[in-house]
Amino acid sequence: MEAVNIRPAAKEDIPQLLDVMYQYIVDFYKCPRPEEGALDKLVNHLLDNPWEGRQFVAVTPSEKIVGFATLYFTFNTLEAKRMAFLYDLFVVPDIRGQKLGEKLFQTCLSYIRENDYSHMIWETAHDNMVAQSLYDKMGAQKAVWLNYEIK
Repeated sequence: MEAVNIRPAAKEDIPQLLDVMYQYIVDFYKCPRPEEGALDKLVNHLLDNPWEGRQFVAVTPSEKIVGFATLYFTFNTLEAKRMAFLYDLFVVPDIRGQKLGEKLFQTCLSYIRENDYSHMIWETAHDNMVAQSLYDKMGAQKAVWLNYEIK
């Protein structure tokens, strides 16, 4: 496998990044495809408003995007600092097993540490043992907070 570089997403990445994001949403999570233009609008919003969130892409030397991670930012009142929510971390199936998930995770972690965020949180499905194994390996601990959701 060629060496893969992790870097912040850029405007020129959008067509490829959207393709990989659709794989993540539709193929991996089996969710409906977002309305036409909605995902493009989200990615552009993050690129235009980096204080709200950041995306990182895993890119081969031939400039093929093979993974991505998305951080969204909010505030931590208890520490009076900003905090990050790692919402997405995805590597395309045919390139998994080459530690790209670890590289994407480390890039996000380095970003929040370099920018003095209080911490980074994320969630994963109860049955996603591959992701849980990665997070355990990275030194993460299960949070003391219980997540709820409502629609």
